[in-house]
Amino acid sequence: MDNNKKMQHLGRLVLFSAALLWGVSFVMMKNVLDNVPPLYILTFRFFGAALLLLPFCISRLKKLDKDYIKGGVLMGVALFAAYVFQTYGLRYTTPGKNAFLTSVYCVIVPFLYWAIIRKKPDKFNAIAAGTCIIGIALITLYGDMRIALGDGLTLIGGFFFALHIIVSAGFVRGRNPIMLTMIQFATVGVLSLLGAVMFEASPSGVTSTDVWSIVFLTVVCTAGCLLMQAFGQKYTPPAQSAVILTLESVFGVLASVLLFHEILTPRLTLGFALTFIAVIISETKMGFLRKKQNLAR
Repeated sequence: MDNNKKMQHLGRLVLFSAALLWGVSFVMMKNVLDNVPPLYILTFRFFGAALLLLPFCISRLKKLDKDYIKGGVLMGVALFAAYVFQTYGLRYTTPGKNAFLTSVYCVIVPFLYWAIIRKKPDKFNAIAAGTCIIGIALITLYGDMRIALGDGLTLIGGFFFALHIIVSAGFVRGRNPIMLTMIQFATVGVLSLLGAVMFEASPSGVTSTDVWSIVFLTVVCTAGCLLMQAFGQKYTPPAQSAVILTLESVFGVLASVLLFHEILTPRLTLGFALTFIAVIISETKMGFLRKKQNLAR
């Protein structure tokens, strides 16, 4: 096996590991929320991640200018909104539902682009949107056609994750992504701290398990997985990267079932399946199927 093949296999393995860790993080966050308010978790998580990324940016700080700061701050504001709604949503729903409902940002992105820059979605985006709506309805709607608080907050978080991708796309070109990420993480940390001091009670009854969980979320699931994603995508084709990273929502459900004892009803399982299919269609446009058909000819 040549070195290029080895790096491709390693890249896929690293992406797979990142998706697994992000999936497990939903259950870890759910457990920490029992004792630590959401904004305090986000404060520790993102300030810590920014500090961990700082050594990678020291040699590049001389390039820091107002465009870097503007881009990093705007990305941070969008990311802050996304995580606030997602984390408060997790407080009132299960980790599995939180994971899958967050993943709808992949389907939302093309339609936000359409609204902002008039780039019309293609047929795959339309199919993905229709499939996703049915999946979300199965996951969230009750007999009286209402959406539970946690599910609704999570869906709003998914919208802001989509907005964050669009904002990021406008600033990453020609700039160092690690430095931009450090600035946006620091922005999330500052906004979270301000919100925590103003609106939340100080954490009480924090256990050693909570502390180690926050450390793991900060070091591994935030800073570490970001670097793993960057490495993995360097050696993996975009369509394959998208499919592997989409597994985050699947791992979130599996972790919720195994560790949080979430019960999968037939309706919920079908909703998860349709949402997952919608994300796959939106992210890959079924390119992997067309490739197989071409090879078979």
